[in-house]
Amino acid sequence: MKKAFLNLRKCLDYSVLLMFICFLGSPSVNGQASIESGKEIFKNQCAACHNRNMKDDLTGPALGGVEERWVDYPQEDLYRWIRNSSAMIAEGHPRAVEIWNNWKPVAMTSFTSLSDEEIESILLYINDQFLNAGVAIALPGAQEVVKRSNNWLYYILFVILAVVAAILARIIANLNYISAKKEQPDIDIEKPTLIGMLTSKGVVGFVIFALIVAMGYTTVTNGIDFGRQQGYAPEQPIKFSHETHAGLHKIDCQYCHDGARRSKHSVIPATNTCMNCHKAIKKGSSYGTQELSKIFASIGFNPNTDNYIDNYDAIPEDSIRAIFSKWIGDEYIKDEGVAGIDKKGERIIKTQWENIKESLTNPLKPKIQGPIEWVRIHHLPDHVYFNHAQHVTVGKLECQECHGKVEEMEVLQQYSPLSMGWCINCHRQTEVQFTSNEYYNAYSDYHEALKSGDKEAVTVEDIGGLECQKCHY
Repeated sequence: MKKAFLNLRKCLDYSVLLMFICFLGSPSVNGQASIESGKEIFKNQCAACHNRNMKDDLTGPALGGVEERWVDYPQEDLYRWIRNSSAMIAEGHPRAVEIWNNWKPVAMTSFTSLSDEEIESILLYINDQFLNAGVAIALPGAQEVVKRSNNWLYYILFVILAVVAAILARIIANLNYISAKKEQPDIDIEKPTLIGMLTSKGVVGFVIFALIVAMGYTTVTNGIDFGRQQGYAPEQPIKFSHETHAGLHKIDCQYCHDGARRSKHSVIPATNTCMNCHKAIKKGSSYGTQELSKIFASIGFNPNTDNYIDNYDAIPEDSIRAIFSKWIGDEYIKDEGVAGIDKKGERIIKTQWENIKESLTNPLKPKIQGPIEWVRIHHLPDHVYFNHAQHVTVGKLECQECHGKVEEMEVLQQYSPLSMGWCINCHRQTEVQFTSNEYYNAYSDYHEALKSGDKEAVTVEDIGGLECQKCHY
């Protein structure tokens, strides 16, 4: 009875929590604990071992419903467990020992510095993620690109104008008929009909003219909009998370996109770059073996033996399937603590293998072996010249200036419009970093003007950044 009452109370608390999310964006407890701060703490402290969907186990157990699992103990015990689980296991706390027996020898890291408010924030974030699985909730600071079309207004306006035009044409035709009858009453003049009016030379000519204008407008608009895909976030063959790599693990953008500092293109990293880390890190924090196995299968790395497969390009698909079925199965046995592959394990092996094949093959690439064919997101028209090195190395711009906060993007999207006007405005407003920049030593007049105070700053426009030939051949 007590447990049921507590669960009911928690449901009511969660309802209040959801109301806060809807109306305020981020609830607070005692003015300090919040979902947003809990999210940051979870990313930095917990995400390495616990699944972010709060429903599936990872290195540690799924955290969704954690408070319910501690409902028979004082709340302070859960806080103590989060801060120092080893101490509670050593003193023989029943719940602590139960968790240890289920997960040993994996020990939970101690977080003795966490305050009560920080733990409350973590629990708020866990509850929010678990209770709202599949429901997108906009928290403060989150960006969502929503495109809404107002074309229906134009369609309605067009219909109204067409009706008005038809009525006016009918009125004019009747007035002309009345006028002609008055001037020549003895002549039998045929009364105009609606069909005759609509098929007259004037109306047909106007319709043809309107169609030409509409088609021309559509062609020009589509040409201007070419490559403008702001908010475009396609599904990739591998669920690569910039939030995990660039955000959580602080990997520098140019480690993977090393072309950005020395060439026109930033380049998509080859699988060899991925293997610099993932030869050692063979299981992902979010998907386990599911996504990293695709990398191994593309380059020919055998995770069972930690060796690259000899003559990989020539081996048949069945052999590749056997290698990765063993890898996925062995890891399943280890994670689940079972003696062998059961029906659930068979389903996982089959599903992951089918995902590997689907992600790495297509009608033009029937073999699993070979490069990963990523879906391009940022694309400029062929008549536009853009040089990454000019902006990154010479201009010393951060990647986020154009690509947004990629370190917060679970799924990468096009952040900027990449339109001509957007580029021109940037060149007009951006100040050139002249100080200690040898690339601009030739601009002696500007250096003197800056020293004398005659000029406060030099923009890209000042050094020719708006000249047409700089971006168009």
